[in-house]
Amino acid sequence: MKFSEFISLKSIKVNLASEGKTEAVAELVQGLVDAGSLDAAQKDGIIQAVMNREELGSTGIGRGVAVPHTKHSSVKEIVGTVGVSKSGIDFRSLDGDKVNLFFMLISPPDRPSDHLRALENIAKQLQNESFCSFLKQAKTVEDVVQLLNEADENHFGS
Repeated sequence: MKFSEFISLKSIKVNLASEGKTEAVAELVQGLVDAGSLDAAQKDGIIQAVMNREELGSTGIGRGVAVPHTKHSSVKEIVGTVGVSKSGIDFRSLDGDKVNLFFMLISPPDRPSDHLRALENIAKQLQNESFCSFLKQAKTVEDVVQLLNEADENHFGS
């Protein structure tokens, strides 16, 4: 599943202001609400669902990357966003490092295979050091969109 199939381009944030884990999740969810990709009335429930998932184990996978995700009945199709933090956020990552790069994914509960396919694509692309490095350096939403398009076109050789 390509980024173009689930990333809400209008929700991408290249200068996350958050300093903590819950605040970062809330900021990313708010971006999806502002973009019209999530129902504003469901915002708090979605934030709580993501945080409940985080309690099972941090989605901070290391190397400055986190992939917070959940399933929520208010979404009818898979939706995601990207966030970049220049200073880094303590996300209780597996390696203990701060997180600079976030991929958030919210899926309908009845589409587990789509959820897994999207997570697999994210994980595959994040294995590429060049892709991650360029994303962490992105200064504009357009920079991020271009990198996601290049990843979809397999320009990073993943």
